[in-house]
Amino acid sequence: MIKTVIFDMDGVIVDTEPVHRYAYFQQFSELNVAVTEEMFTSYTGNSTRNTFQKVKETFQLDHDVEDLIQRKRTIFNDAFDNKEDLELLPGVEDLIKDFYNKGMQLILASSASKVTISRVFNRFKLHDYFTHIVSGEDFPMSKPHPAIFEHAASLSIAPKENCIVIEDSTAGIKAAKAAGIYCIAYNSFHSKQQDLSLADKVINHFDELNFENVSQI
Repeated sequence: MIKTVIFDMDGVIVDTEPVHRYAYFQQFSELNVAVTEEMFTSYTGNSTRNTFQKVKETFQLDHDVEDLIQRKRTIFNDAFDNKEDLELLPGVEDLIKDFYNKGMQLILASSASKVTISRVFNRFKLHDYFTHIVSGEDFPMSKPHPAIFEHAASLSIAPKENCIVIEDSTAGIKAAKAAGIYCIAYNSFHSKQQDLSLADKVINHFDELNFENVSQI
């Protein structure tokens, strides 16, 4: 019986991807580097640090990775604060409340920085529902490395066999499976370039999930 649901954030709870995309490409322009769509898609699920490490290696930049991270966060934060139409993804708030009200433990495990997670959780008042928040910036290796989900599962009230992960990216699904955790893939509009085939279950809308059918997985 499932006791703990581990949520990814970007593309699962909230779609900040357009804001991240804007911030990254604004910075790529400043750096005068030509990151292709294919390259950018391959970064999905990576932490900001790992993304810029790859960009630095690919384009042989002299910039310090920490400086690149801080500049991107500045651009992102300015855009985030001015984006009035940023909303939780359809159905996910009702699902989170359904899980919480019926005693399911919820843990966040996101590649996003602690600052970005905090901005999202404060804006949408999500703190009360989650027992733990795990940020990818605390791990040297990004998804698809399983470290973030292994750590999240270690915080669960139950063994990892009684946990599930909800993800939307190829890297995230691979990370969950490498950690030995059942994975549900959310097939959203923004997941079209992601390979969801390794997931144990694929959903197209959060109304396909509820406490009763998830707890019995």
